[in-house]
Amino acid sequence: MKASEIRNTFLKYFESKGHTIVGSSPVVPGDDPTLLFTNAGMNQFKDVFLGFDKRPYSRATTSQKCIRAGGKHNDLDNVGYTARHHTFFEMLGNFSFGDYFKHDAIQYAWELLTKEFKLPAEKLWVTVYSEDDEAYEIWNKVVGVPAERIVRIGDNKGGRYMSDNFWMMGDTGPCGPCTEIFYDHGPDVAGGPPGSPNEDGDRYIEIWNNVFMQFNRTEDGVMHKLPKPSVDTGMGLERITAVLQHVHSNYEIDLFVKLLAAAKNAVDFASGVKPGEAGCDADSPSLKVIADHIRACSFTVADGVIPGNAGRGFVLRRIARRAIRHGYKLGARAPFFHTLVHPLAVEMGEAYPELKQGANRIFEVLKQEEERFFQTIARGMEILEDALNTGAQQIDGETAFKLHDTYGFPVDLTADVCRERGVTVDQAGFEVAMNRQREQARAAGKFKMAAGLEYSGVATAFHGYEHLVCETSKVVAVYVDGSPVAEAQAGDDAVIVLDHTPFYAESGGQAGDAGELRNASTKVEVSDTFKIQADVFGHHGHIAEGSVKVGDVFTAKVNVEQRAKTVRNHSATHLMHKALREVLGGHVQQKGSLVNADRTRFDFAHTAPMTAAQIAQVEALVNAEVLANAQAQAQVMALDDAQKSGAMMLFGEKYGETVRVLSIGSSKELCGGTHVKATGDIGLFKIVAESGVAAGIRRVEAVTGDNALAYLQNLEATVNDVAGALKAAPAEVAQRIGSLQDQVRALEKEVAALKGKLASAQGDELVNQAVDVNGLKVLAATLQGADAATLRTTMDQLKNKLKTAAIVLAAVDGAKVQIAAGVTADALGKVKAGELVNFVAQQVGGKGGGKPDMAMAGGTDASKLPEALASVRGWVAERV
Repeated sequence: MKASEIRNTFLKYFESKGHTIVGSSPVVPGDDPTLLFTNAGMNQFKDVFLGFDKRPYSRATTSQKCIRAGGKHNDLDNVGYTARHHTFFEMLGNFSFGDYFKHDAIQYAWELLTKEFKLPAEKLWVTVYSEDDEAYEIWNKVVGVPAERIVRIGDNKGGRYMSDNFWMMGDTGPCGPCTEIFYDHGPDVAGGPPGSPNEDGDRYIEIWNNVFMQFNRTEDGVMHKLPKPSVDTGMGLERITAVLQHVHSNYEIDLFVKLLAAAKNAVDFASGVKPGEAGCDADSPSLKVIADHIRACSFTVADGVIPGNAGRGFVLRRIARRAIRHGYKLGARAPFFHTLVHPLAVEMGEAYPELKQGANRIFEVLKQEEERFFQTIARGMEILEDALNTGAQQIDGETAFKLHDTYGFPVDLTADVCRERGVTVDQAGFEVAMNRQREQARAAGKFKMAAGLEYSGVATAFHGYEHLVCETSKVVAVYVDGSPVAEAQAGDDAVIVLDHTPFYAESGGQAGDAGELRNASTKVEVSDTFKIQADVFGHHGHIAEGSVKVGDVFTAKVNVEQRAKTVRNHSATHLMHKALREVLGGHVQQKGSLVNADRTRFDFAHTAPMTAAQIAQVEALVNAEVLANAQAQAQVMALDDAQKSGAMMLFGEKYGETVRVLSIGSSKELCGGTHVKATGDIGLFKIVAESGVAAGIRRVEAVTGDNALAYLQNLEATVNDVAGALKAAPAEVAQRIGSLQDQVRALEKEVAALKGKLASAQGDELVNQAVDVNGLKVLAATLQGADAATLRTTMDQLKNKLKTAAIVLAAVDGAKVQIAAGVTADALGKVKAGELVNFVAQQVGGKGGGKPDMAMAGGTDASKLPEALASVRGWVAERV
């Protein structure tokens, strides 16, 4: 069976058992800051398991895209060195949300493996948690697995419930025992059964894990039975495919065969291998690294990440550069990695359409990253080789940091190269250097006080859609310097949680509200509002008068002017998004936004700069919507109804069962932000900037209302100032500037002609100053008023007249010196212009070089020029 058939068989089997097939979520979690990447099939159902979310189904099955290349779950270092580690893999899973439990989960797994996939039962081993007698009995008595092939695994990781066969989401929360299924590759492969001293061998390979969430662990360590226990299972597609295709390594399955061939072709081409030559070794581990990494990089870019220096962008950069380095190791001396995007799309595009649809953009993003790294990889490898050749057993931290900071080598890439040579990296020294740089580079920025605040209490009721004032807002928590306090005093900066508020908390790109909290004795100047938790708002403010303690009641009032400016910009952003898609195409996707009182900043997927005509068209479309003065409407509806209504949803975002749909003009999007009542409230819309912020990502900045008016008035004032200076009417400015440019070009031509005549006249006089040095005419002189072009022109004239000569000409502008050296063709065997010009330049505080017959240089000390020119004759005499 092909991998695609195995994937489909798995999903269809569980669909036949009442499971809903749920599409893979992006590899970038939409609303889980605890995860760098989606690393397991259960990630998208985390809130369901925790009880925070409900789905219209109680059974689900998925083939989930996963990445393990950062954070706690990081397989990056092992890729290329083992048969089964990947940065990207697919996790096949079936899930029960309080529906079936151990009995059905175990039987489903066994039936699928032995009946659908026809694996020999005698080849399968299972493990259970040592105290899970129920699972043991099901395997032994119901399924019929012999006791000798059922292994009980106890607390083997140093603590109670710390076991390979006991799963916990965290120190507290849902948890429970698990049972794993292993495949026995046979006695020809080294290794023992699970739980044995030599279990790390490759003979027995785990292919399926069934997690039984049946407890809730509280802070006191007590296990409480869950009222509705659940099931979370996972089986790696690559692993089961290797078993079913009777190969030992995941890299031998059909998913990788064509990718590995494409990788070899790409590397050989970039290495200059000619037709008929063998090229790189087809079994090289480096090719496996490249084939694995193109999957991780392509899916990461497809889901909206671009290479960068922080977070997910940095992980993407690490993976890409690791692959590029392995290609370089195989001989590639030109970009090759990005060319594998399209072969990958052919292999996996049917199962994951986003790969096929975004192939061109992924290609361009990775191409730019690769071209950037190839500019420095050769020098970086040279420095690393020099360090390795010293014989030291460890690369010092400063060298590792230099490679990272100057040549773009992530430290784990350096460690990867070192590991191949049996050398380690001084990680502690590297961190010292990194921390030093961070301290030096740390810039002042907006301090987000939400970080690290712990809160457990009532949620904040938000009234800001309808009201800008709440008369009786009660304080339920106060924080100073990140710690909860009973009371904050005048002069303190504090974060205050209210039970009711009209303040919008920063979310979805919209800045948080500012304003004030007041009662009879206290005034708090609120500068920002943010979310401590999804439904808990923190009001960051300065206590100007009085004090604030838990239980106090305030009148909470939003800054009306700031809110009005912000909502104008936010509503205009929706209209602009719609207009951009109309003008540029349906591929335009939002990749980030920032909306505040000053302007809106909108990032979107598009590969080319917008033209002036396109910008004008977008402005016209938005302002037409403004003039129509259509009412804005917000409706809360079921997610399915929102989808059917045509509301735009951001790819990769996770939405609950009910969503807020904002209709404004012709735009309909899911949005929880605040907006104008009608499009006419926006007043005026003007794009003020368009730029590229990353590969395949453009940024538009725009202003509205009085900010737009102020922008246009400033432009008008500038035009009037220019018109005054030009002594022309504002409408005639462009024409007047054009005329002046024509005049300047004409004058430049005239000056050039005069300089040519001057140079020619001086050249005629200089011919007579040349002296004979052993049959070679030598001339060193200064040309008055000459520039670089004049020096070159005069040099050519003098070489023609002197026939066999070495010439140095110089021009002075203040303290700066320009120097030209020329040698006729018949004298090149004795004198080189590059050496001659450098000899002169060094004497006047400069340096230079060029071709043997013509070279240029500069200097900074004109006072030494006469002496330098006088030394030319002697320098030439030594060589002829």
